[in-house]
Amino acid sequence: MIVMIVEKIELDNGSAIGLSMQMQSAPLLLIKADKGFVMCGYLDMEAATALGDVAVKVKGVNTFDDVLEALVVGATQEAINLGIKVGMTGREALELMF
Repeated sequence: MIVMIVEKIELDNGSAIGLSMQMQSAPLLLIKADKGFVMCGYLDMEAATALGDVAVKVKGVNTFDDVLEALVVGATQEAINLGIKVGMTGREALELMF
């Protein structure tokens, strides 16, 4: 059975939407805020960059809480322009995306 979880995630600066789907080896996770998103290692930073998205990547995550606490390992230039830095948490990055 294929299950996708969609969850509202309350942050200080607004509400985000979390998407989770179990793949063969690990979950695919994404949390979307107004201006951009935090994605897990399954998703492609090059595509996000080419599309001009505000996007950051975290790795080693299995839950939405993991995404919020994980350190950002990559960011598009558009994300950097918002003040997002590699090494901040997913939560900190998302707060800047409202």
